[in-house]
Amino acid sequence: MRAPRDTVFITCAVTGNLTTPDQTPHLPITPEQIADAALEAAEAGAAVAHIHVRDPQTGKPSMALEYYRDVVERIRAKDSQLILNLTTGPGGRFAPSEDDPSVAGPGTTLLVPERRVEHVAALKPDICTLDLNTMNSGNEVVINTPGNVRRMARVINEAGVKPEIELFDSGDVALMQDLLADGTLAPPVLCSFVMGVRYGFQASPETVLYARNLLPADAQFTAVGIGRAAFRSVAFSFLTGGHVRVGLEDSVYLDRGVLAPSNAALVEKARRIVEDLGGQIANAREAREIIGLPIRISGGSAPRPVAHQLTAKGRIS
Repeated sequence: MRAPRDTVFITCAVTGNLTTPDQTPHLPITPEQIADAALEAAEAGAAVAHIHVRDPQTGKPSMALEYYRDVVERIRAKDSQLILNLTTGPGGRFAPSEDDPSVAGPGTTLLVPERRVEHVAALKPDICTLDLNTMNSGNEVVINTPGNVRRMARVINEAGVKPEIELFDSGDVALMQDLLADGTLAPPVLCSFVMGVRYGFQASPETVLYARNLLPADAQFTAVGIGRAAFRSVAFSFLTGGHVRVGLEDSVYLDRGVLAPSNAALVEKARRIVEDLGGQIANAREAREIIGLPIRISGGSAPRPVAHQLTAKGRIS
């Protein structure tokens, strides 16, 4: 059994794809708001900012490269070390029409895999997510076929970006093992268990222990709780040897019935939980060492020599 780590890093997921402005007035919408939220979360103790973008006019999720670029440039102008983790989740939803389920209905966002990672190829963040789930999600289905995942991973690897593998159920772990076996992914893998989404992993200590024990011994993981499971999952994850994540993507509440005033407030509470349990919070430089990312040169965009180098086959080693 893995013992709790002495030092863990906090990821803050600042806006997400499914949280709506109707749920909280504090949700960052514009590139400036998203960047500011990430920087405030870093000041509170987050070492990683997980970033989605939104249409500044409507507040709805977007995949526009210009918004991603704006957010990244704003953050990098003020913080050279914060680890940037861009999502690649959007573009994978299918909603069958009522009259013909083989035809896409409203809510479908399916795109070719390369389109879903074009911002990663262009901006080369430190990390990007790679979802392995094919599952029911509300009235829609999220589709990530093994072939499409491999196509996305190829672009990610060629960009020299570290994938964070998002796992929503045990079958996703089995797919990850296959991707490691065929060289699509290179160890040590960085992954997260997303718990509390209906029809996927449910949030409990037993779930975290079960999922963790399916991983390779050298894997780094975070157990993420959605909604009311957010803060209990901070404790679950830390106590089982994982890192932690909070943010308005995952939960809008700081306490029962109390809306979080900011992402930074969620990070501050997660930090207190870890420290009260005897742990320490890694800063961004320390988190880079834990994950195996290069240390960026302060005041510039060029990193120090990379911990992972691309092989001749385009895989990270």
